[in-house]
Amino acid sequence: MKIGLLGSGNIAHTMARTIAGMIKKEIPGIQAWSVGGRSLERAQALAKQYGFSKAYGSYEELVSDPEVDLIYIATPHSHHYAHAKLCLEHGKHVLCEKAFTVNAAQAEEIQRMAKERGLLLTEAIWTRYMPSRSMLGRLLEEGIIGKATSLTANLGYVLPHVERMQEPSLAGGALLDLGVYPINFALMAFGDDYDAVQASAVFSPKGIDYMDSITLTWKDGRMAVLHANMLALTDREGVIFGEKGYLEVQNINNPEEIRVYNLNRELTARYVVPEQITGYEYEVLACRDALERGELECFQMPHETTLQVMKLLDCIRRSWNMTFPCE
Repeated sequence: MKIGLLGSGNIAHTMARTIAGMIKKEIPGIQAWSVGGRSLERAQALAKQYGFSKAYGSYEELVSDPEVDLIYIATPHSHHYAHAKLCLEHGKHVLCEKAFTVNAAQAEEIQRMAKERGLLLTEAIWTRYMPSRSMLGRLLEEGIIGKATSLTANLGYVLPHVERMQEPSLAGGALLDLGVYPINFALMAFGDDYDAVQASAVFSPKGIDYMDSITLTWKDGRMAVLHANMLALTDREGVIFGEKGYLEVQNINNPEEIRVYNLNRELTARYVVPEQITGYEYEVLACRDALERGELECFQMPHETTLQVMKLLDCIRRSWNMTFPCE
């Protein structure tokens, strides 16, 4: 699988480092092929640093390369829709960074395009692909804390200086960049069939959301209370509460350890996640495996789930009367 990177910024560097690490570990079926950027010099520098074979000074040149199999989209999410369309129109399989698109309508259109063309398209929300997901699911299924009734999850970094986070034109704000992680954590733990959502936010002078508070409830009474914050550092914890105790996930953005506590708040078990290259390798492997099976979706993040998350994000923004210029 010859991989191309669309974009040459920080997140593209992380994926390039991941692919280089996978090749070093001799993981089969992975080839660092090409980098496309708005600047040829930056694309060449990235390609040289991580051992990619080719570099292009435009995205159009990248997608026109007949050798590229899978393209990883590493641009701001305001541009995901246009760049995914560009890749699909040139017959390329796509692994697209989160948030998948700006809204559900865009997501539906590119999903339809991919299916019509027989191409793989999947969202690179890395926590959906990590071993920690199945570890957590197994513990909950085994009833290690009894019946789970509620959870909390948060993610926050000090990011007011980051342009793409500040600008409405780049679909900035905490929700699409940070809020997707606690939301996905809640849905992975309690299921996609939530019944109701309530959300509030603190907004910037430009109208993007600085901080979010989101509450999801399920028909059976379970509740998730979620927080995203681009002005402060949070502990990134996810805590699931049950009738026999509770469990903590250290860092919902890249889980490191799951800790289990009993009714006396005593630590009874610790589960450490496997050592990783960066954590991105699991989504790359999922794409490789899906393509080998001739599938157009990755079971870890199927189209239906991506679309459901996008519809939830749309619902939250509608309640805030928050729209982006690119919509």
